[in-house]
Amino acid sequence: MIIDPRYEELAAGLTSFSTELRKGERVLIDAFDVPDAIVIALVRAARAQGAHPYVQLHRARITRELMLGAEAAQYEPLARVEKLRMEDMDAYIALRGSDNIFETADVPSDRLQLVSRLMKPVLEHRVNKTKWVVLRWPTPAMAQQASMSTEAFEDFYFRVCTLDYRRMIPGMAALAKLMAATDRVHIKGPGTDLRFSIKGIGAKECGGQRNIPDGEVFSCPVKDSVEGVIQYNAPTTYLGTSFDNVRLGFKRGKIVEATANNTKRLNEILDSDAGARYIGEFAIGFNPHILEPMRDILFDEKIAGSFHFTPGQAYEDCGNGNRSQIHWDMVCIQRPEYGGGEIWFDGKLVRKDGLFVPAALQKLNPDYLLDTPSKAAKPAAKKKSAPAKKPSAAKR
Repeated sequence: MIIDPRYEELAAGLTSFSTELRKGERVLIDAFDVPDAIVIALVRAARAQGAHPYVQLHRARITRELMLGAEAAQYEPLARVEKLRMEDMDAYIALRGSDNIFETADVPSDRLQLVSRLMKPVLEHRVNKTKWVVLRWPTPAMAQQASMSTEAFEDFYFRVCTLDYRRMIPGMAALAKLMAATDRVHIKGPGTDLRFSIKGIGAKECGGQRNIPDGEVFSCPVKDSVEGVIQYNAPTTYLGTSFDNVRLGFKRGKIVEATANNTKRLNEILDSDAGARYIGEFAIGFNPHILEPMRDILFDEKIAGSFHFTPGQAYEDCGNGNRSQIHWDMVCIQRPEYGGGEIWFDGKLVRKDGLFVPAALQKLNPDYLLDTPSKAAKPAAKKKSAPAKKPSAAKR
């Protein structure tokens, strides 16, 4: 088979840099509505690393049909089998394409929640016990979401996904160090006045080793510390439903008010369990290639000049202990064209209108990150000082 060289470049980066496959390791390639050619490229790249590849293929319309009639008696045995298989894997690579991002929009919420709850042990083992990376695959549907032609979107996709993430390392390290030493966070912007503590939580850098595309540093609020209100200005899609203008109000850490264009459905999701109304992640995004939201969270949460504030499950590493079956990354963009905004740490201005202010953090601003001979550099070789690896939940 003749394979697009961009596929081979991406596959090489996923197997050598993102998952660092070693000789004899087992890797599950989980492919959702993607071309055979990229799966074959990944199989070949894994073998080149000396690893043993395994493949699972999914089709969204078939998954929807199974979910429409989901019962515990059906999914409990499936969850046991999938967990046993995941326990045999050293690594996991997921490629997620979609011809229709709303394919599960008509699946009843109780069925979706049932499947999510029963399959959660599989997800938790994969997140916490394997080396893994998750990425979308460019499709005409994604090009429509981005308001781009299919060809232009593919060029954008491969440029973003093969970014030289090594250039982010010094700035990410500086931001993670600052966040780890921070107590009080204050975020201001149109419709947003939010205060919380991240004292003692720590921070982690995300530079191409768990999600592709990447470019964020994340922490988590002390669970009961969140006070105020946030107005998200990026649209979001969760469990097959689209939401705009989400506004959340907090008291002692809990979401006590939630409105959107679909307020009823928003609150149904936030009532999934006791942890869904508490925040499980606070992260700052800075990928210089990603500027506009497209209802795809793996891209949107990395938007330059954005942050995301996530109801639901916290990570075991860098978390506040909150547990939930949801993990809903919602994004607010603070560049001037989106109304601007400020992030303050312990009374000091850290970012204004999407640009970092302290000198050490300015290496995360677009002018620095894009100052490289090739904006579509080859996958980075592993370095001893490589950024820490980020776990991930429902967005993946």
